[in-house]
Amino acid sequence: MSDDTVFLTGFPGFLGSALVDRLLSRGEHVTCLVQSKFRDLAEDRRDDLEREHGVDDAIALVEGDITEPDLGLPDDGEFARDALADRTTEVYHLAAVYDLGVDRDFAMAVNVDGTERVLDFCRACDPFDRLHYVSTCYVSGRYPGEFTEDMLVEGQSFNNHYESTKFLAEVRVQDAMDDGLPATVYRPSIAVGDSETGETQKYDGPYHVIRYFLDQPGVAVVPEFGDPGAVEVNVVPRDFVVDAIDAISAREDTRGEVYQLADPDPPSVAEMQAAFAAAANTWTVDVRFSKAAFQWLLREVDAFRDWTGIDPAIVDYFTHPTRYDTTEASAVLADEGIECPDFREYAPRLVDYVRRHPHVGNDAMT
Repeated sequence: MSDDTVFLTGFPGFLGSALVDRLLSRGEHVTCLVQSKFRDLAEDRRDDLEREHGVDDAIALVEGDITEPDLGLPDDGEFARDALADRTTEVYHLAAVYDLGVDRDFAMAVNVDGTERVLDFCRACDPFDRLHYVSTCYVSGRYPGEFTEDMLVEGQSFNNHYESTKFLAEVRVQDAMDDGLPATVYRPSIAVGDSETGETQKYDGPYHVIRYFLDQPGVAVVPEFGDPGAVEVNVVPRDFVVDAIDAISAREDTRGEVYQLADPDPPSVAEMQAAFAAAANTWTVDVRFSKAAFQWLLREVDAFRDWTGIDPAIVDYFTHPTRYDTTEASAVLADEGIECPDFREYAPRLVDYVRRHPHVGNDAMT
């Protein structure tokens, strides 16, 4: 086993698996913290990645849980907390609850308390190069106007416990940075499938709209709240997120910075709906509707929710008042030859993937 290792949470998730692939390309040894219920899947993905890279023993799997003391690591042996910390040079913290309807207590346990335990682990590592922390643009909550990369605590309100707990977690990370912990923060916006293949691990967020259009018999009623041409929906394909984190994390000059991995030219609500409807071969009829009444119907009337297939939690994002500045991220990524793909170009691939893979679920990996 290698003397030094990179420690990663969030494997074998979609993003975590992709980042492990990139780390292997750099010649790194990676130790992945894996929940016991995902052990079999993690072993399969480890074997696939090592086979693709032609390496053996490059990925170590250790069972644990960020919600447990000392990350649930073993009490003794090579994966005991202190023994592992002595070998760890970098940490990638991706594990979180990505669920808009998550219960507050569970979200606090995973997103906030879990991040605190990862920070404690980082502090035990010596020497330590850096923590790479994956946050979200939606630490902004419903901030009215442009939210920049140097903003965080702005008195904002939040749509749900996912947003509020990711905000609290990033506050903890930035406090640790202020106290001297070397770290870089990455804030993706709403992640969707691969821009080339459409592949994704689960159907959530905008995918509720795609499935609604695909399920309609050629014509779909579209509820209209306010001015859908004036509200943006910021989505980014997962390959862009992986490319961006890979490139930024490899640079020495990105320590201590926050990068918003958002689309600098996002579609409006109207543009997104039109692109998805066109790819689904569905005509749309816009109907003025009360947002509150629409959400009430989705929450309280089973037949209405079953007919639309729409999660009431996503409705808030179609009246979202925030725009995301990407000045720092765009500058660094331009140096690396990376830019966010145009939503209007890859939207049909997302729809086609859903059409060809109707049985993908929408459950978060928790």
